[in-house]
Amino acid sequence: MENFYIILVVILFALAISDLIVGVSNDAVNFLNSAIGSKVAPRYIIMIIASVGILVGTTFSSGMMEVARKGIFHPDQFYFSEIMIIFLAVMLTDVVLLDVFNTLGLPTSTTVSIVFELLGSAVAVALVKIQHLGQTASDLATYINSGKALAIISGILLSVVVAFTVGAIVMYLT
Repeated sequence: MENFYIILVVILFALAISDLIVGVSNDAVNFLNSAIGSKVAPRYIIMIIASVGILVGTTFSSGMMEVARKGIFHPDQFYFSEIMIIFLAVMLTDVVLLDVFNTLGLPTSTTVSIVFELLGSAVAVALVKIQHLGQTASDLATYINSGKALAIISGILLSVVVAFTVGAIVMYLT
């Protein structure tokens, strides 16, 4: 069984490397798509501004992933093998989802995808565990931190509304 976990860790490591590449590519596409398409500035200026944006984002976003990871589900309610399945599902889904969105040229958020992948995989593993233990669906609350998950999802939706409103006001004024 220990060999299984070593193989799983190697797979997670490979997925983490590819997720890093796909995630940075996604951030670069989000930064550059509209600026290069509209030719708002020379390409080297756009690249400098995008580089600074990615640098600032990676410097100050370390706590955000920790909040999302610790807030979605209660890790003490799962066995180690179940946690490994949750994170394997998250990594695999994230690589595929971001790569498909980047290939099709569709904008997406790496943070939003991680939050919902964590929520989905934790709920799926919790439901399998609930069924195996003979519990009812109401016991899902012992596995999922619904208050924190709703707060994170509300924050994401609120940020979209604020960004749209401020963007519309700025565009109207200019």
